[in-house]
Amino acid sequence: MTNIFNTIKEGFIEIFNNPLSIAALLGLMIVILALISFKKIKLDSKTMARIGLALALATILDFVKIIDLPNGIGSINLGSVVPIIVIALFYGAEIGMLTGLLFGLINLIISPYIVHPLQVLFDYPLPYMAVGLAGYFKNRKLIGASVGMFFKFIFHFISGFLFFGQFAPDGWSPALYSFVANASYVGSNLIIVIVLLLILPIETVFKKVFAVSQ
Repeated sequence: MTNIFNTIKEGFIEIFNNPLSIAALLGLMIVILALISFKKIKLDSKTMARIGLALALATILDFVKIIDLPNGIGSINLGSVVPIIVIALFYGAEIGMLTGLLFGLINLIISPYIVHPLQVLFDYPLPYMAVGLAGYFKNRKLIGASVGMFFKFIFHFISGFLFFGQFAPDGWSPALYSFVANASYVGSNLIIVIVLLLILPIETVFKKVFAVSQ
């Protein structure tokens, strides 16, 4: 019996001494929690049509690139996450996260940058799903957008730290490089998102752009 407990203990120690194992556990836990959350969602045809339109708009805006950043960091675009945020603000976080997850998969298909299966999880589905957290701040759209983008940054930071450390300049640690690179990438996109949310009348946009007949 003692040997069994020692084996389990050694297994846990090995897992928590390995950053990849910790990231894999974290990703698995988030996916499980998301699936549990998605079970609560009830989609009608109108909601699905609006999600589809949001995904189409997000994809189009993603193609409008202002700056392409090197080494797979990403690009500064014309607010591709804004349609996801708008859906989240009007339908809630669960549908917002589902929309973000679907957009992450679309983004992976259209412009993949793959170095490791775990990196794919942390650079595509999870960060865009995190944008949907804006739905928890329905009456505070800027705070909601900032929270969603902050967690998007966290996922990209983990990916950058684990898988892109070789691009760090001399004298930089992988953590510092990932922080600076992803803070620049996500922060610049957040500024564009905030500007768009400030100048666009969100309720009017939702009613007109996302209008779908009954």
